[in-house]
Amino acid sequence: MSTKIFIINGPNLNLIGTREPDIYGNNSFDQYFIALQKQFPMVELGYFQSNIEGEIIDKIQEIGFTVDGIIINAGGYTHTSIAIADAIKAITSPTVEVHISNIDARENFRRISMIGPVCKGSISGFGLHSYFLAITSFL
Repeated sequence: MSTKIFIINGPNLNLIGTREPDIYGNNSFDQYFIALQKQFPMVELGYFQSNIEGEIIDKIQEIGFTVDGIIINAGGYTHTSIAIADAIKAITSPTVEVHISNIDARENFRRISMIGPVCKGSISGFGLHSYFLAITSFL
């Protein structure tokens, strides 16, 4: 039986590879996701991205009782969304918060995470490799 891990990316993360490459890198997340699937053939990986808070909450509720782990990069909602934090609190699947950049080294408002306190752990500052680290935390 394979481990099921689902990645949820929030607003503007569909622009990885073109948005601020000095912070987020030059590779798209779709390219990176294919690489993750090759690196973890024993893991059933799923992926969802939305710029809409309610769609992220719906996805958390949809999968949050059936997968072995959720990796969430809530983007800007990290700093504002009590509703996403409440959705994470309401499910049984453990969740790891991920950020590509080191949020503690950026603007002051980015240092506050509404979702971090309800997650199993947080990983930030390792670029896209942060997702790799999050996957290994479930294995």
